[in-house]
Amino acid sequence: MAKHNQNQNQNQNQNQSQNQNQSPNQTQNQNKNQNHNRNLNSNKNNEDFILKETTPSLGGRRVPGNERYVTTFDLVEQMHYLYVKVVKAKSLPPKQDNDNNFPDPYVEIKLGNFIACTTTHLENNPNPEWNQVFAFPKERIQSLTLELIVKDKSITDDDNSIGGISFDINELPTRVPPDSPLAAQWYMLHNGNGELMVAVWMGTQADESFPEAWHLDTLSVNSENVTNIRSKVYLSPRLWYLRVHIIEAQELPIKNKEQEIVVKGAVKNIVLRTKSLPRPSWNEDLMFVVAEPFDEQLVLSVEEKNGLKEEVIGRCSISLHNVEKRIDNLVVIDSKWYNLEKNTETLSSKIHIRVCLDGGYHVLDELTQYSSDLRSSSRLLSSPSIGILELGILNAQGLTPIKSKNGRVAMDAYCVAKYGHKWIRTRTVIDSLNPKWNEQYTWEVFDPCTVITIVVFCNCMDTSPGSKDSRIGKIRIRLSTLETDRVYTHSYPLIVLEPTGVKKTGEIQLAVRFTCFSILNMMQVYSQPLLPKMHYIHPLSILQQYSLRHQATQIVGMRLNRAEPPLRREVVEYMLDVSSNMWSLRKSKANYSRLISVLSGVISFYKWFDHIQNWKNPFLTVLVHFLFLVLVFYPQMIMSTILFYLIMIGIWKYRSRSRYPPHMDVKLSYADKLNQDELEEEFDSFPTSSKTQDVLRGRYDRLRSVGSRVQTVVGDLATQGERVQNLVTWRDPRATAVFLVFCFVSAVVLCFIPVRMVVITTGFFVLRHPRFRVGLPSVAMNFFRRLPARNDGLL
Repeated sequence: MAKHNQNQNQNQNQNQSQNQNQSPNQTQNQNKNQNHNRNLNSNKNNEDFILKETTPSLGGRRVPGNERYVTTFDLVEQMHYLYVKVVKAKSLPPKQDNDNNFPDPYVEIKLGNFIACTTTHLENNPNPEWNQVFAFPKERIQSLTLELIVKDKSITDDDNSIGGISFDINELPTRVPPDSPLAAQWYMLHNGNGELMVAVWMGTQADESFPEAWHLDTLSVNSENVTNIRSKVYLSPRLWYLRVHIIEAQELPIKNKEQEIVVKGAVKNIVLRTKSLPRPSWNEDLMFVVAEPFDEQLVLSVEEKNGLKEEVIGRCSISLHNVEKRIDNLVVIDSKWYNLEKNTETLSSKIHIRVCLDGGYHVLDELTQYSSDLRSSSRLLSSPSIGILELGILNAQGLTPIKSKNGRVAMDAYCVAKYGHKWIRTRTVIDSLNPKWNEQYTWEVFDPCTVITIVVFCNCMDTSPGSKDSRIGKIRIRLSTLETDRVYTHSYPLIVLEPTGVKKTGEIQLAVRFTCFSILNMMQVYSQPLLPKMHYIHPLSILQQYSLRHQATQIVGMRLNRAEPPLRREVVEYMLDVSSNMWSLRKSKANYSRLISVLSGVISFYKWFDHIQNWKNPFLTVLVHFLFLVLVFYPQMIMSTILFYLIMIGIWKYRSRSRYPPHMDVKLSYADKLNQDELEEEFDSFPTSSKTQDVLRGRYDRLRSVGSRVQTVVGDLATQGERVQNLVTWRDPRATAVFLVFCFVSAVVLCFIPVRMVVITTGFFVLRHPRFRVGLPSVAMNFFRRLPARNDGLL
């Protein structure tokens, strides 16, 4: 034993001596290997957030010898289903113990020995009607026989069968739209105890019965929540701007003429108010967002301010059905006098207003940069469509389980896509981390410079009351970045930013195609204003835009939440980026980085020109001198040279153009460079924070630090501008006199010396060799920096 320990110690000493005797090259190689491994890990993390091109087996392709089964669903994989439509039964026998007591029938559907599902039961009914459709994936069918058995729910014994029918699955007809629906037929039950009307066929997800069908994965869902997991198409309400121009009021019973008067306008729960004035003359606009069919009432109330209280003088109500519509600025809406009422009593007081529905605007319910529709509210101003957008939602892979179900984490995923007024929602795939939807949708396109938004959610309606659907990831695709008539099939990373940091929650596979009817019509759209002309003739202020967008998102969220099945409010708000304008230090850094990237071309040109000035490459500097002389003697070539240079840049960058649609970029968003405090600040509640005073004090100090730097930059820019102004304002009499003398001498010299010679002299002076330079600022720069600015008067 001692000998063994001695040998072990000797081996350890030898290893230590070998490590100490390693050469520096070996140590460097080990360090390189460690750095290489770190780079591999970072590259692997970056690869998790990249876009991947895929080659799915899309349907709709013609198969030789089988041209009949070609569908318009050519952007998704064909999924074959066995459809069973149970319509009704008749002449079911009464119970044996009582001829007047009929069974509680329901239909049990069996695939071999497997009980697939059952219909609802109807109590004491000999002629029940179900009208239920069931869809079973063909790949999960392991039997050749389909049985439909009518049973009695009131009998608890195993022998509660009334009768049944069976089908050979291989003999079932195949139906593919646009074939007409298969008619249901009456079938006699095996024992003659009545008849059952059913229709059974093989089809795909293109079948009209697919959205309303019961699927195998929905059997564990309560019947109350079944409608919440089905696919659906929604339409946003058509929104209008309601402009209320408050002019004046007369004969108001005012107690104190020195009191201020205010007018409040209300449409449902949105209340706006004018300025408080001592005289009832306002000439102010109140802007609301209303939706067709205009069932609301506009309520105007004139109130008198009495200290902190406001007493109502009178009210008037106006039905929006009676409000005139205006589609352009040429239509003049007449103003009207309305009587005020108080406690159902008509007063002699009147209010003078002008009310109209402005249909020449586009109601901004989305951010302009992410907008999917830019048309005006009025249908009379709509232009014809220029193309069609087709989206195939195939599947998702590797989703992260979110909610808890039966003591385990699970995922019930569905997709929502929005473009224009049309929202689509796929069916919810229950309890699957790799759901397959294979659903295809189509939109009309009126402007190529628009964005379609696709979001994946987890359906949490069956967890607990008040629970919200969890977001899994968002994708935006701008149509102008797509080539026409090309099918893009890619796997998009699903990325969410959480309080713990950026996280990849899976991938979704999409197929997108943008088809254009006429290239000339599409190019004509590029020459038109982005928004309707009313936005430029009578523009809305920034505060009005924020207020109106908030109203629009509230109306859309309320309307879609009342649909059946409802599109929940948190889903609509996330799709419309309701809280995207909130302060975020991460977004500020990302926008600053974008600005620096835009200015990188100017910085690169400055560095290149500095190399030319310093003769780092004499041949290139001489070539620039020659080009300079050519442009001076032939100035008509300046614009042509610039244009040809831009053409060369475009041709050179054509080979390296992006062939993929855009996707969420983690590095561009600065989501991978966040600390915990910045994340907590971004996800903190507003306007009331949930953090302690110490945390808020630290955030405030950091914000002051950032603001001080911004303040310094803005102050420097203002200083340079004021120095330019003070060249001729005699703020510094000596400097202004010198500048005016210089201008006079320059004007006289230019009268006798050709401008071309002055330009050549100036150019050669700027490009002179470093041997003839002095490492000090120029005289003009020294003179400019000595000019005064107004910062001397700042406290």
